[in-house]
Amino acid sequence: MNRKTIAAAFPYTVPVLMGYLSIGIVFGWMMSAAGYVPLWSALMSMTIYAGSGQYLGVSLLSTAAPLADVALLTLIINFRHLVYGLSMLEKFRGMGARKWYMMFSLTDETYALLAGVEAPEGVEPRDFYFAIALLDQLYWIAGSVIGAVAGALITINTQGIDFAMTTLFLVIAVEQWQSASRHLPVFLGAGGTLVCLLALGAENGQFLIPALGILVAGLLLLRPYLDREEEKV
Repeated sequence: MNRKTIAAAFPYTVPVLMGYLSIGIVFGWMMSAAGYVPLWSALMSMTIYAGSGQYLGVSLLSTAAPLADVALLTLIINFRHLVYGLSMLEKFRGMGARKWYMMFSLTDETYALLAGVEAPEGVEPRDFYFAIALLDQLYWIAGSVIGAVAGALITINTQGIDFAMTTLFLVIAVEQWQSASRHLPVFLGAGGTLVCLLALGAENGQFLIPALGILVAGLLLLRPYLDREEEKV
C-alpha cells in the first residue's frame, strides 16, 4: 500500500473521520471518567474496535463486571461483523491474510463505505479497500486517545453521553434506507430481531445471537434473489 492508494482512499473517509473523532473523543472521555488511563482507551480501540461494544465496555468495567462477561457481550455485539463479512467475500477475494483484518474492521460506517465504493482508475482495488478500513480505525483510535487525555485534564459529568452512539446508528439507518433500492434485508433483520426479543426478552442481550442467526440464514437463503434484483438495478 503506497501513498497514492492512501491519497485515493482518504477523500472517501472524510465523513467517517469527522464522526469517529467525535464519538471516539466521547468514548475516551468516558474511560477517563471511569478512572482508566489513555492506554486503556487505545488498547480497546485497537482490539475491540466497535463503538457500541466499547461504550458497553465502559459501563461494565465501571461496575467491576467480570472480564469474561465483558468479553462475551462484546463478542455478541461484534457478531454483526461476521454478517457484514459474508456479504463482502467476493470483494475481499485475493486479499490473503488481510481479509481477516478486513472482516474485523467492518464497523457499520466502514461497511457502508466498502459496500458502495469502487477503486478509482489506476489504483489496486484490494489495497484501496484495505486503506479505507485502516484509515477508519486510525481515526477511531486517535479520537479515543484525544478524549482520554482531555478527560484526564478536564473533568465533566459524562452521564448519558453514550447516547451519541444511538443517534449515530439512527442516522446511518436512515441514510441506508434512503439510498437502498430494496428494503427486504431491513425487514428481515427487524422482523427477526422483534421475534427473538418477544420470545427471549431483553435481559443480558440474550436475544441478539438468535436474531443475528436468523439474519445470516435469511440473507444466505435469499442471496440468489437479492443478486438478481441487484443486476436489474
